[in-house]
Amino acid sequence: MEASIVFDSYLPDALRRALDYAGHDGFVASLPQLLHARANAPYDNIIWNTWFSANTEETVCKTPAGNNVMVTVHGGGIFASPERFESVYRADVNRSNPDGYTGEYAAKISAREARDLLEGKLPDEEIPVFSFEEFKRGMRDQPRQYAVVMDFQTARNSTSGYVPFDDLRNEPLMVVRAGGVEAANAYLDKARDRHNTTVMGNWHPYKRINPDLAQTRVLFLTGNRDGVGTEDDDDEIYGYDADSGLGGEACIHNTSMINIARYVAVAPTDALTGVRDLPFSVA
Repeated sequence: MEASIVFDSYLPDALRRALDYAGHDGFVASLPQLLHARANAPYDNIIWNTWFSANTEETVCKTPAGNNVMVTVHGGGIFASPERFESVYRADVNRSNPDGYTGEYAAKISAREARDLLEGKLPDEEIPVFSFEEFKRGMRDQPRQYAVVMDFQTARNSTSGYVPFDDLRNEPLMVVRAGGVEAANAYLDKARDRHNTTVMGNWHPYKRINPDLAQTRVLFLTGNRDGVGTEDDDDEIYGYDADSGLGGEACIHNTSMINIARYVAVAPTDALTGVRDLPFSVA
């Protein structure tokens, strides 16, 4: 497998190009996959030194019984296609429009999309759905694409901001975002040791939003070469130059569904037919 960084100033085009590169047998990296890559890479690798868009979504919706939940989908969910992003981009900006953005720049979704997601039904495929309790216990042979359902109050009660590393190890939102307890610990250890810091950013807006409005947001992973902004935000370091952690807190860190995007696309390669490993130097 070979990975490629795909950047574009228009998120739907970035996703379209990433999906084209990945093809049928590849994938666009989710947040757990990005964190796993970092945990296994040296600090001077580009994976640590810039920010990335994750192929991970968090959806707030109601169950058929009327309970508010948050559904995290790794590997592509409702917004797995550029066309679905386009429909939000081009929607009327009137806040009463059911097809546009919320006040927090999440995408409004339909009752049908929410219902199908809870059943693991996506437009082109079906994916496994796990409860948070089941997921936290750990899974063998974790699938590449799956969903985790968490009670919304659990997500809302999760700390948002710069959090001590030890507190993040069992933070429900961090555990789901990272792909499990073991994966979270591996990344937190590596991130902590990079600059010998004591806290890391894990951001969410769930204390502010209306959970009765079905909505989806995508997640982002920040980073830069110097790690500026890793420790705290006293210096008011915001936007794409800040190593402010991970999450979907659009209004603070310019990481939202209306901005530029940088995905990692991974696809199988054949050394016999490619030119990457050929000896071009004649010296």
